[in-house]
Amino acid sequence: MNRKTIVVALGGNAIIEEGTEGTVAEQFANTRKSMDAIVGMIREGHRVVLSHGNGPQAGVHLIRNEAASSQVPPATLNVIVADTQGSMGYMIAQCLRNALHLAGVEKDVVTVVTQVEVDPKDPQMLNPSKYVGPFYKAEQVDKLRERGWVIKEDPGRGYRRVVASPSPIDVVEKGTIKDLIDDGKVVIAVGGGGVPVERLPDGTLAGVDAVIDKDRASALLANLIGADELVILTGVDRVAVNYKKPGEQWFDRLTVAECQKFQAEGQFPKGSMGPKIEAACDFVKRGGEKVIITDLEHATAAVDGKAGTIITA
Repeated sequence: MNRKTIVVALGGNAIIEEGTEGTVAEQFANTRKSMDAIVGMIREGHRVVLSHGNGPQAGVHLIRNEAASSQVPPATLNVIVADTQGSMGYMIAQCLRNALHLAGVEKDVVTVVTQVEVDPKDPQMLNPSKYVGPFYKAEQVDKLRERGWVIKEDPGRGYRRVVASPSPIDVVEKGTIKDLIDDGKVVIAVGGGGVPVERLPDGTLAGVDAVIDKDRASALLANLIGADELVILTGVDRVAVNYKKPGEQWFDRLTVAECQKFQAEGQFPKGSMGPKIEAACDFVKRGGEKVIITDLEHATAAVDGKAGTIITA
Protein backbone atom coordinates (compact mmCIF):
# COMPACT_ATOMS: atom_id res chain seq x y z
CA MET A 1 0.00 0.00 0.00
CA ASN A 2 1.18 3.51 -0.81
CA ARG A 3 1.89 5.31 2.48
CA LYS A 4 0.92 8.96 2.24
CA THR A 5 1.26 12.18 4.19
CA ILE A 6 -2.30 13.42 4.67
CA VAL A 7 -3.62 16.63 6.16
CA VAL A 8 -7.13 16.09 7.54
CA ALA A 9 -9.32 19.14 8.23
CA LEU A 10 -11.97 18.42 10.87
CA GLY A 11 -14.85 20.84 11.37
CA GLY A 12 -15.43 22.47 14.77
CA ASN A 13 -19.06 21.34 14.56
CA ALA A 14 -17.85 17.75 14.85
CA ILE A 15 -16.95 18.54 18.46
CA ILE A 16 -19.89 20.76 19.43
CA GLU A 17 -22.85 19.23 17.64
CA GLU A 18 -25.84 21.36 16.69
CA GLY A 19 -28.62 21.10 19.23
CA THR A 20 -26.36 20.25 22.18
CA GLU A 21 -25.35 22.49 25.10
CA GLY A 22 -21.66 22.12 24.30
CA THR A 23 -20.61 21.00 27.78
CA VAL A 24 -17.06 19.68 28.23
CA ALA A 25 -18.44 16.16 28.68
CA GLU A 26 -20.38 16.45 25.40
CA GLN A 27 -17.33 17.80 23.58
CA PHE A 28 -15.19 14.90 24.76
CA ALA A 29 -17.88 12.40 23.75
CA ASN A 30 -18.20 13.94 20.28
CA THR A 31 -14.42 14.09 19.87
CA ARG A 32 -14.12 10.40 20.73
CA LYS A 33 -16.72 9.58 18.07
CA SER A 34 -14.81 11.56 15.45
CA MET A 35 -11.51 9.72 15.96
CA ASP A 36 -12.39 6.41 14.28
CA ALA A 37 -11.64 7.70 10.80
CA ILE A 38 -8.29 9.17 11.88
CA VAL A 39 -7.30 5.93 13.60
CA GLY A 40 -8.15 4.05 10.40
CA MET A 41 -5.75 6.18 8.36
CA ILE A 42 -2.95 5.83 10.90
CA ARG A 43 -3.41 2.04 11.15
CA GLU A 44 -2.97 1.86 7.40
CA GLY A 45 0.43 3.52 7.83
CA HIS A 46 -0.37 7.01 6.63
CA ARG A 47 1.31 10.01 8.26
CA VAL A 48 -1.43 12.31 9.49
CA VAL A 49 -1.63 15.98 10.36
CA LEU A 50 -5.00 16.91 11.84
CA SER A 51 -6.46 20.40 11.77
CA HIS A 52 -9.78 21.51 13.21
CA GLY A 53 -12.30 24.29 13.05
CA ASN A 54 -13.26 26.34 16.10
CA GLY A 55 -16.36 28.31 15.07
CA PRO A 56 -18.71 27.17 17.87
CA GLN A 57 -15.91 27.27 20.45
CA ALA A 58 -14.77 30.77 19.48
CA GLY A 59 -18.41 31.86 19.62
CA VAL A 60 -18.58 30.65 23.23
CA HIS A 61 -15.46 32.71 24.06
CA LEU A 62 -17.03 35.81 22.54
CA ILE A 63 -20.17 35.32 24.62
CA ARG A 64 -17.95 35.01 27.71
CA ASN A 65 -16.29 38.27 26.67
CA GLU A 66 -19.68 39.95 26.64
CA ALA A 67 -20.86 38.44 29.92
CA ALA A 68 -17.69 39.42 31.79
CA SER A 69 -16.96 42.73 30.05
CA SER A 70 -17.70 44.77 33.19
CA GLN A 71 -15.21 42.78 35.27
CA VAL A 72 -12.28 41.72 33.06
CA PRO A 73 -10.79 43.00 29.78
CA PRO A 74 -12.06 41.09 26.72
CA ALA A 75 -9.74 38.72 24.87
CA THR A 76 -8.77 39.61 21.29
CA LEU A 77 -9.62 37.28 18.42
CA ASN A 78 -6.03 36.09 17.96
CA VAL A 79 -5.84 35.15 21.63
CA ILE A 80 -9.21 33.39 21.41
CA VAL A 81 -7.88 31.30 18.52
CA ALA A 82 -4.79 30.44 20.56
CA ASP A 83 -7.00 29.51 23.53
CA THR A 84 -9.14 27.19 21.42
CA GLN A 85 -6.08 25.65 19.79
CA GLY A 86 -4.91 24.70 23.27
CA SER A 87 -8.22 23.47 24.69
CA MET A 88 -9.40 21.67 21.57
CA GLY A 89 -5.91 20.37 20.87
CA TYR A 90 -5.87 18.85 24.35
CA MET A 91 -9.22 17.13 23.82
CA ILE A 92 -8.37 15.86 20.35
CA ALA A 93 -4.88 14.70 21.33
CA GLN A 94 -6.11 12.80 24.39
CA CYS A 95 -9.02 11.20 22.54
CA LEU A 96 -6.86 10.22 19.57
CA ARG A 97 -4.07 8.83 21.75
CA ASN A 98 -6.61 6.75 23.70
CA ALA A 99 -8.30 5.51 20.51
CA LEU A 100 -4.94 4.53 19.01
CA HIS A 101 -3.97 2.70 22.22
CA LEU A 102 -7.23 0.72 22.22
CA ALA A 103 -6.58 -0.15 18.56
CA GLY A 104 -3.13 -1.48 19.45
CA VAL A 105 -1.24 1.44 17.93
CA GLU A 106 1.20 3.33 20.17
CA LYS A 107 1.82 6.77 18.69
CA ASP A 108 2.72 10.14 20.15
CA VAL A 109 0.11 12.81 19.39
CA VAL A 110 1.38 16.38 19.54
CA THR A 111 -0.58 19.66 19.46
CA VAL A 112 1.26 22.65 18.01
CA VAL A 113 -0.11 26.12 18.78
CA THR A 114 0.31 27.45 15.26
CA GLN A 115 0.72 31.01 14.00
CA VAL A 116 -0.38 31.75 10.44
CA GLU A 117 0.90 34.83 8.67
CA VAL A 118 -1.49 37.13 6.83
CA ASP A 119 -0.99 40.29 4.76
CA PRO A 120 -2.16 43.40 6.68
CA LYS A 121 -3.02 44.90 3.27
CA ASP A 122 -5.32 41.99 2.38
CA PRO A 123 -8.62 43.44 1.04
CA GLN A 124 -10.46 41.58 3.82
CA MET A 125 -8.66 43.70 6.40
CA LEU A 126 -10.34 46.79 4.96
CA ASN A 127 -13.73 45.20 4.28
CA PRO A 128 -14.51 42.61 6.99
CA SER A 129 -17.24 40.11 6.13
CA LYS A 130 -16.89 37.10 8.46
CA TYR A 131 -19.73 36.85 11.00
CA VAL A 132 -18.61 35.94 14.53
CA GLY A 133 -20.09 35.78 17.99
CA PRO A 134 -23.64 36.22 19.30
CA PHE A 135 -26.62 37.94 17.71
CA TYR A 136 -27.64 41.44 18.79
CA LYS A 137 -30.78 43.54 18.50
CA ALA A 138 -31.02 46.65 16.34
CA GLU A 139 -31.12 48.94 19.38
CA GLN A 140 -27.73 47.61 20.55
CA VAL A 141 -25.88 48.34 17.32
CA ASP A 142 -24.82 51.97 17.94
CA LYS A 143 -23.32 51.16 21.32
CA LEU A 144 -21.43 48.17 19.89
CA ARG A 145 -19.99 50.30 17.11
CA GLU A 146 -18.58 52.64 19.75
CA ARG A 147 -16.14 49.81 20.53
CA GLY A 148 -14.75 50.09 17.02
CA TRP A 149 -16.57 46.95 15.90
CA VAL A 150 -18.05 46.51 12.45
CA ILE A 151 -21.67 45.37 12.86
CA LYS A 152 -23.77 44.07 9.99
CA GLU A 153 -27.17 42.47 9.69
CA ASP A 154 -27.16 38.72 9.28
CA PRO A 155 -30.34 38.61 7.16
CA GLY A 156 -33.28 37.11 8.98
CA ARG A 157 -31.25 36.38 12.11
CA GLY A 158 -30.26 39.69 13.70
CA TYR A 159 -27.11 41.80 13.90
CA ARG A 160 -23.64 40.38 14.40
CA ARG A 161 -20.06 41.50 14.54
CA VAL A 162 -18.09 40.95 11.35
CA VAL A 163 -14.32 40.61 11.30
CA ALA A 164 -11.61 40.29 8.71
CA SER A 165 -10.85 36.84 7.31
CA PRO A 166 -7.66 37.35 5.28
CA SER A 167 -6.00 34.69 3.16
CA PRO A 168 -3.17 32.76 4.83
CA ILE A 169 0.26 33.31 3.25
CA ASP A 170 2.62 31.32 5.49
CA VAL A 171 2.63 28.97 8.48
CA VAL A 172 5.24 30.08 10.99
CA GLU A 173 5.77 26.65 12.58
CA LYS A 174 5.81 24.68 9.30
CA GLY A 175 9.38 23.43 9.84
CA THR A 176 8.62 22.11 13.31
CA ILE A 177 5.45 20.41 12.06
CA LYS A 178 7.40 18.74 9.24
CA ASP A 179 10.09 17.56 11.69
CA LEU A 180 7.47 16.04 13.96
CA ILE A 181 5.81 14.20 11.07
CA ASP A 182 9.15 12.88 9.87
CA ASP A 183 9.79 11.64 13.41
CA GLY A 184 6.59 9.58 13.29
CA LYS A 185 4.38 11.81 15.42
CA VAL A 186 0.72 12.53 14.73
CA VAL A 187 0.40 16.32 14.69
CA ILE A 188 -2.55 18.60 15.43
CA ALA A 189 -1.89 22.02 13.89
CA VAL A 190 -3.45 25.22 12.44
CA GLY A 191 -6.47 24.76 14.69
CA GLY A 192 -9.17 27.29 13.97
CA GLY A 193 -7.23 28.40 10.90
CA GLY A 194 -4.20 29.30 12.99
CA VAL A 195 -3.46 32.34 15.14
CA PRO A 196 -3.42 35.25 12.65
CA VAL A 197 -0.19 37.25 12.75
CA GLU A 198 1.52 39.84 10.60
CA ARG A 199 5.26 40.20 10.02
CA LEU A 200 6.53 43.63 11.01
CA PRO A 201 9.31 45.51 9.12
CA ASP A 202 11.92 44.32 11.63
CA GLY A 203 10.96 40.68 11.01
CA THR A 204 9.09 40.17 14.28
CA LEU A 205 5.50 38.96 14.52
CA ALA A 206 2.41 40.61 15.96
CA GLY A 207 -1.13 39.29 16.42
CA VAL A 208 -3.91 40.45 14.11
CA ASP A 209 -7.54 40.82 15.20
CA ALA A 210 -8.97 38.53 12.54
CA VAL A 211 -9.87 34.92 11.83
CA ILE A 212 -8.53 32.64 9.10
CA ASP A 213 -10.57 30.04 7.25
CA LYS A 214 -9.60 26.62 8.60
CA ASP A 215 -9.76 24.83 5.25
CA ARG A 216 -7.59 27.41 3.45
CA ALA A 217 -5.01 27.32 6.25
CA SER A 218 -5.04 23.51 6.13
CA ALA A 219 -4.51 23.57 2.37
CA LEU A 220 -1.57 25.95 2.69
CA LEU A 221 0.03 23.84 5.43
CA ALA A 222 -0.46 20.72 3.31
CA ASN A 223 1.46 22.36 0.45
CA LEU A 224 4.21 23.69 2.72
CA ILE A 225 4.96 20.29 4.27
CA GLY A 226 4.70 18.43 0.96
CA ALA A 227 1.57 16.44 1.84
CA ASP A 228 0.25 14.04 -0.78
CA GLU A 229 -3.40 14.63 0.01
CA LEU A 230 -5.76 17.01 1.74
CA VAL A 231 -8.90 15.51 3.25
CA ILE A 232 -11.67 17.98 4.12
CA LEU A 233 -14.32 16.49 6.38
CA THR A 234 -17.76 18.06 6.27
CA GLY A 235 -21.42 17.17 6.77
CA VAL A 236 -21.99 15.38 3.43
CA ASP A 237 -20.25 12.37 1.93
CA ARG A 238 -19.70 14.01 -1.49
CA VAL A 239 -19.90 17.33 -3.32
CA ALA A 240 -23.14 18.19 -5.09
CA VAL A 241 -24.49 20.88 -7.36
CA ASN A 242 -28.11 22.04 -7.10
CA TYR A 243 -27.93 20.77 -3.52
CA LYS A 244 -31.42 19.94 -2.21
CA LYS A 245 -32.92 21.42 -5.39
CA PRO A 246 -34.31 20.01 -8.64
CA GLY A 247 -31.48 18.62 -10.74
CA GLU A 248 -29.32 17.74 -7.73
CA GLN A 249 -26.15 15.97 -8.90
CA TRP A 250 -23.45 14.29 -6.80
CA PHE A 251 -19.85 13.84 -7.92
CA ASP A 252 -17.23 11.17 -7.32
CA ARG A 253 -14.60 13.22 -9.17
CA LEU A 254 -14.13 16.85 -10.17
CA THR A 255 -11.35 18.84 -11.76
CA VAL A 256 -10.21 22.26 -10.58
CA ALA A 257 -11.67 23.75 -13.78
CA GLU A 258 -15.05 22.14 -13.11
CA CYS A 259 -15.01 23.36 -9.50
CA GLN A 260 -14.23 26.91 -10.57
CA LYS A 261 -16.99 26.80 -13.18
CA PHE A 262 -19.57 25.67 -10.63
CA GLN A 263 -18.25 28.21 -8.12
CA ALA A 264 -18.74 31.02 -10.65
CA GLU A 265 -22.32 29.81 -11.14
CA GLY A 266 -22.98 30.22 -7.42
CA GLN A 267 -23.26 26.50 -6.70
CA PHE A 268 -21.08 26.53 -3.58
CA PRO A 269 -22.27 29.05 -0.94
CA LYS A 270 -19.72 31.07 1.02
CA GLY A 271 -21.07 29.84 4.35
CA SER A 272 -20.78 26.12 3.60
CA MET A 273 -19.11 24.37 0.66
CA GLY A 274 -17.57 27.48 -0.94
CA PRO A 275 -14.44 27.80 1.25
CA LYS A 276 -13.81 24.07 1.02
CA ILE A 277 -13.86 24.16 -2.78
CA GLU A 278 -11.58 27.23 -2.78
CA ALA A 279 -9.14 25.47 -0.45
CA ALA A 280 -9.21 22.33 -2.58
CA CYS A 281 -8.46 24.29 -5.74
CA ASP A 282 -5.66 26.22 -4.00
CA PHE A 283 -3.98 23.01 -2.83
CA VAL A 284 -4.08 21.37 -6.25
CA LYS A 285 -2.99 24.50 -8.13
CA ARG A 286 0.02 24.81 -5.82
CA GLY A 287 1.12 21.28 -6.72
CA GLY A 288 -0.90 19.04 -4.41
CA GLU A 289 -1.87 15.63 -5.77
CA LYS A 290 -5.54 15.55 -4.83
CA VAL A 291 -8.18 16.64 -2.36
CA ILE A 292 -10.92 14.46 -0.93
CA ILE A 293 -14.13 15.99 0.42
CA THR A 294 -16.31 13.64 2.45
CA ASP A 295 -17.84 13.10 5.89
CA LEU A 296 -16.39 11.40 8.96
CA GLU A 297 -18.22 8.14 8.32
CA HIS A 298 -16.60 7.66 4.90
CA ALA A 299 -13.17 9.21 5.58
CA THR A 300 -11.08 6.02 5.74
CA ALA A 301 -12.79 4.52 2.67
CA ALA A 302 -12.29 7.83 0.84
CA VAL A 303 -8.52 7.74 1.39
CA ASP A 304 -8.59 4.25 -0.15
CA GLY A 305 -10.43 5.71 -3.17
CA LYS A 306 -13.79 4.13 -2.31
CA ALA A 307 -15.84 7.15 -1.21
CA GLY A 308 -16.04 10.93 -1.24
CA THR A 309 -15.40 13.45 -3.98
CA ILE A 310 -11.86 13.53 -5.36
CA ILE A 311 -10.64 16.85 -6.78
CA THR A 312 -7.59 16.87 -9.05
CA ALA A 313 -5.99 19.04 -11.69
